Amino acid sequence: MRPIHYWYEHLDMAAFAERLRLLRQARNITQARLAELLGINPRAYNRWETADNVPHLDTLIKIADILQISLDELAGRKEPSGEVKIRNYELHRLCQEVDNLSDEDQKALVLVMDGLVKKTQMTKVMGQAAKG
Repeated sequence: MRPIHYWYEHLDMAAFAERLRLLRQARNITQARLAELLGINPRAYNRWETADNVPHLDTLIKIADILQISLDELAGRKEPSGEVKIRNYELHRLCQEVDNLSDEDQKALVLVMDGLVKKTQMTKVMGQAAKG
């Protein structure tokens, strides 16, 4: 296995920066929000997308987790697989923990989520009716 510095030395920085930007945008996450999720300064994140710098391996792993992709996909060794089912990272993370809830709590969560979705749909319909 090659040492980690080999990966950095052979990384096409411009291609990585562009891939990172496209993957982030595909998930509707702003640079500021991704920086917040990573616990870093937004300017530091911006330098990655402008190919001025590259994140450390531990940060690359966090980015891959947040964007719901593999490190190979992030590095460009493999095409990103399919569409992300849940674009909101925090919602995705919470949904992964839902199975740990009791059946009763899961049913309550379904009711709350269903109510929010129906409210949003109704607001859109009412807005369209007011325009028409």
